[in-house]
Order: sequence, then structure tokens, then C-alpha cells
Amino acid sequence: MDRIPENLEAYYSLAKRLDALPNGYPATTDGIELRLLAHLFTPEEADLAASLHLTLETPEQIAEHTGQDIGVLKDRLRSMARKGLIAAGRTPNGLGFGLMPFVVGIYEAQIGRIDAELAQLFEDYYRRAFYQALTVQPPVHRVVPVNENVRLGMEVQPFESASQIVQRAQAWGVLDCICRVQKALIGQACSHPVDVCMALAPSPGVFDHHPVIRPLSMQEALETLTRAAQAGLVHTVSNSQEGTWYICNCCTCSCGVLRGMAEMGIANVVARSAFVNQVDADLCNACQTCQSYCQFEALQMGELIMTVAAIRCVGCGVCVPACPEEALSLVRRPMEEIVAVPQSENDWRQARAAARHLDLSEVL
Repeated sequence: MDRIPENLEAYYSLAKRLDALPNGYPATTDGIELRLLAHLFTPEEADLAASLHLTLETPEQIAEHTGQDIGVLKDRLRSMARKGLIAAGRTPNGLGFGLMPFVVGIYEAQIGRIDAELAQLFEDYYRRAFYQALTVQPPVHRVVPVNENVRLGMEVQPFESASQIVQRAQAWGVLDCICRVQKALIGQACSHPVDVCMALAPSPGVFDHHPVIRPLSMQEALETLTRAAQAGLVHTVSNSQEGTWYICNCCTCSCGVLRGMAEMGIANVVARSAFVNQVDADLCNACQTCQSYCQFEALQMGELIMTVAAIRCVGCGVCVPACPEEALSLVRRPMEEIVAVPQSENDWRQARAAARHLDLSEVL
């Protein structure tokens, strides 16, 4: 690209830092990724973010390696955390701050700030370059079905079930899906519900006074899952067994991940569940009701009954309750077809970094 204007140097440094994370932040030839960051960060904020690590550090620790005045630094870090530009959380030494990936992280935290300009900037960046990050394995997201859609008697691990993930949390919340809000702001709204993006936490009351997330009870969270499934939405979560603190309810028309499959033709853009759909030939009456619920074209009409293209089925189970004859159910895939889910977020990072030939020592 052409020489970066002086006032974008901080954004160039931040862009490089974000691309050094396992999630990725691919560069473009025209600098749209820099204009996107400039919409979100002041130059001073970008410069500070580029100096942070994924591991949370206290302001005192950050001041030590940046040389910034501790008073100014504390105010700026708190302000940036409120804007969703950096992570914040408790450390053994007090409140800490750290770098967040662009996706999943900074972008999703903009649901309370997104406007038409940001929506268009993201769309331009997504189509020019960000879709490339979706080709890297292991995927950012994995599919999880609701436990009730798995055939009775099948063993289901807690990390494999959306309902069990909800039940393991201690706080629950719902917010608008930034993907559908973004598409609506650029005039491409889909018909799926917006208020179904779910946040979870290990401590009670976390969302009680949150400016964007509306707190729910566990029962309301489970009802939100059901409402999303009835709308044909696919439950996806972070791609690790531990530390699952959100559930996205996704569609191929708006979701930034699933669009990679629908619009860009990227295979394995999301890690499928350990299950696959199965049709009971004795119950199926070939009504084809289920087909409209499958976003992956995995259901195909055979001569007499519905059939499942196992290679296209992601094991979401969204079509299962839609069948009026109860002819569909999820069964566990053969062991050789099941891809192991990373145990922790750090395991996922290590695998993803290896695939991208990254050295994580500077960013952790």
C-alpha cells in the first residue's frame, strides 16, 4: 500500500499487533483495516493498546514497560475498557488490563457504539481481507446442539451441549447480535431475531448493571436458546472445552463466521459438533418441512424419504424439533470423524499459532 500518513502510524502498529494474535487481523492493500481502527481508537489509545499483552497486567506493570505516567495511564485504561477496546479483569494484584483480538473481542464489544459508518467499514474490511482469517484451523467457533435434540441414550459431554453450557454458568445475559445489527445498518437486514446473543459468567450478578447486556435468569437463558433454535439459528461458542462465556445464535445471512461458508465458500469455517443428523425411515413422510431449517444444505430429498449429506451437516440439530413426525435426531459421529475440541483457550491459541507460524511469546 501507499505510505501511511503520519497520523496512522499508531494504527499500523496496532494492526500488526492484532495480526500477531492467533485470531488474526489480515492487512489489505488499501489500508481499510487502519481506517477501521481509526474509527474506534484515538492515536493515543491505539498506541497504548499496541503495547499490551493478552495476559492481564495492572496499570503499574503497564507503566513500567511503557514509561507512561501512572495517573494518565489509569484513566486511559479504564476509559478504553468501558469502550470495549481492551480487556479488563481481576488479577492477584488488582484490576488488570490486556489486549483483545479484533474478532472475537473488540468488534463484538462495539454493539453499544456501532453506527452506519462503522458497519460499512467492517463490511468493506470483511470482504477485502478478514474472511482470510476464517480459513485458519482450528476455527474460532464450534457448533453445539441443544441437549434435547440428541437421540435419547446418547452420552453428551457438558461442553458438547448448549443447554448444559448454560446450566454450568452462574450469570446469564442477552444482547443484540452485532452481526445482524451491522447488516441492517448497511441496508441488508435479515429476518432473524436480533436479541439472541447470549453472555455467560462464572459469578452471580455480573450483568445486573451492564449498559448493554440485559440480565436473565437461567430459565430465561434456556428459553432464549429455544427461541433462537425455533427461528432456525445455529448455536456456536468459542472453540474450547473450558471457559465458554458466550453463545452466538448464528445465521448464514448475517453471521461474520457462517457467511464465510455461505458467501466465500470456505470449508470448515466453523468446527462441527460431534453429532450428525439421522433420519428414521419408518417415521419420515417426505413432507420436507425440515429442509427450510437447514442453513447448510445438508438435507436432501431422496426417492422416498429425506436424506442427510453427512459431510455438510454440522450437527446443530436446529431441524430436529421442526420435524412434525419426529423422524430426525442427532447421533454421535464415528470416532474417526470427530475432531477433538481444544481443552482450554490457551490450547486453542497454541494450535492456531502453530497453524499461522506465530511466536506467541511477545503477546502472551
